[in-house]
Amino acid sequence: METIVPYSALFLSAFIAATLLPAQSELVLIGLLAAGRVDQGLLLVVGTIGNTAGSVLNWAIGRGADTLLGKRRFQAAAKGYERAARIFRRYGQWSLLFAWLPVIGDALTIAAGVARLPLLPFIALVAIGKAARYAAIIGGQTWAMNW
Repeated sequence: METIVPYSALFLSAFIAATLLPAQSELVLIGLLAAGRVDQGLLLVVGTIGNTAGSVLNWAIGRGADTLLGKRRFQAAAKGYERAARIFRRYGQWSLLFAWLPVIGDALTIAAGVARLPLLPFIALVAIGKAARYAAIIGGQTWAMNW
């Protein structure tokens, strides 16, 4: 039986990385792959679930953003949010396939909450994009290690 520690570390780093806190789960994922003795499929699932769960937190923050954006300490964050809100208004829910992108991705998930996008389509689209990103990282790292 495999230890739960590496998968827990990936879940936690993926969750935090999807929120507004500065973190990178890719480094944890690549480190686990390089160390070996982990199931790549399980890493894909755990990373995707953790990162999507963090995005759900952003979505929930977006649901209450009307009250937060008026407060002084959130006005600087609101400026960065405006770009993501424009993208979300232009491309709608499909923009969430790119919620994995640095900087703009977190703001897109908040914009979806502000727009009152229902939770299930939000989760589906975000999870697809984030799973594709983790699959690409796992595939790339595996290829690099075996080259």
